[in-house]
Amino acid sequence: MKLLRGAAAIGVARKLYTEAQKPENQRRIREAVNKVKSQRGRKRPR
Repeated sequence: MKLLRGAAAIGVARKLYTEAQKPENQRRIREAVNKVKSQRGRKRPR
């Protein structure tokens, strides 16, 4: 089972890597990163 789990993890990682290289997904990734950065910059009022 451990061997199959490792193989599945490698397959998922490969799929994520290839999808992240596509231009339309790069734009989405940049937008998500910028959104998180802007949210972290704001302080929550208490």
